[in-house]
Amino acid sequence: MTKTTAYKNSRLRMEDVELASVAEKFGTPLYCYSAGQIEQNFDAYRRALKSVTDDFTICYATKANSNIAVLSLLQKRGAGADIVSGGELRRALAAGISPRKIVYSGVGKSDEEITFAIKTGIMQINVESEPELEAISRIAKKLKKTVDVSIRINPNVDAKTHAKITTGKKENKFGIDIEFAPALYKRALKLPNINAVGVAVHIGSQLTSLAPYKRAYARVADLVRILRKQGNNITRVDLGGGIGITYRNETPIDLYLYALMVRDVILPLGVHIVVEPGRSIVGDAGVLLSRVVSVKKGHNKNFLILDAAMNDLMRPALYGAYHAVLPLNKGGKPTLYDIVGPVCETGDTLHIDEKLPQLKAGDLVAIMTAGAYGAVMSSNYNTRPLAGEAIVQGKKFGLARKPQTVDDLVKNDVIPGWLA
Repeated sequence: MTKTTAYKNSRLRMEDVELASVAEKFGTPLYCYSAGQIEQNFDAYRRALKSVTDDFTICYATKANSNIAVLSLLQKRGAGADIVSGGELRRALAAGISPRKIVYSGVGKSDEEITFAIKTGIMQINVESEPELEAISRIAKKLKKTVDVSIRINPNVDAKTHAKITTGKKENKFGIDIEFAPALYKRALKLPNINAVGVAVHIGSQLTSLAPYKRAYARVADLVRILRKQGNNITRVDLGGGIGITYRNETPIDLYLYALMVRDVILPLGVHIVVEPGRSIVGDAGVLLSRVVSVKKGHNKNFLILDAAMNDLMRPALYGAYHAVLPLNKGGKPTLYDIVGPVCETGDTLHIDEKLPQLKAGDLVAIMTAGAYGAVMSSNYNTRPLAGEAIVQGKKFGLARKPQTVDDLVKNDVIPGWLA
């Protein structure tokens, strides 16, 4: 639970709204986000960084939760956006985020996406390979534009996080090997319509220790000094994101200690700082509301079957991730359950032997800490419509995305004429 989502009179509330009333109005499964918690999390970054410098931009990592209502809320707090697709760029612009605060990351940018980004006039493109750098130069020349780029380097630092979300080791697909970076920056000096102004790094997600950051940032700082000696005018350093949150018993990084480390390692370079937090802005601000379909008694198990499934929240099946499940109404005899969804996969399991108050069909629960990598990773597996999304602010709440219907899915299928 957080400051904004907690029990009051045995009923789970988000800010000043009982979550049961949100579920009853909009149905389940339903994602629900606390505007107040998102604002608090963003402001914590801003305060920590401002304690050491005024020369920074916070580019929210849109991939964590790209709902336009969430993006608009952050835009009003002064956030930029870190985007990884042309679709996310369109969402950021629709939310009112200034192009001059948008950074474009990602390993597979198409020519169409690069063209759109250049025409939009975004802050910078984070380059992931030599072919991409050449493509940006070719497209920029055709458009008669000069493009600011940062080259994303791979520092070969183990972030000590889950293997599927580490991004800074040599075997990962991301970035340029730091040993090869000086040669690519030399190449950038010769390419037309390219202004290689920065160095970018991102070593992984859900980090709970400063040590990997310090190792990676020290290597970045050394590289910047080398690049300047060879004639590259490096004025920005994009430090990525990845700071973890509490799902079960993790201890998050103190943002002020992070800022002090940035002050000691990076600020002596005299560069503009870009940071890209995502999960730590929205993760603990969201829940997935679900209704109990039935309780099934097995040979030696009680299966609590929910209407939310792995297509709605993929993280437990994909990463073995933990998300606490809380009843919206406290009370009842403690009972052990295997908490599962209705999808036709054994992997559609949230918990094994989880203790909850005794529940029955129709009861409502909240799957906690689901604001990041929840709705954005959902699918239509088993022809299940995407869940809706709601947002709460104070005593107010409303839809932020309409729930899909099965009709929405069926009408998009087409039978080719030769089969009709």
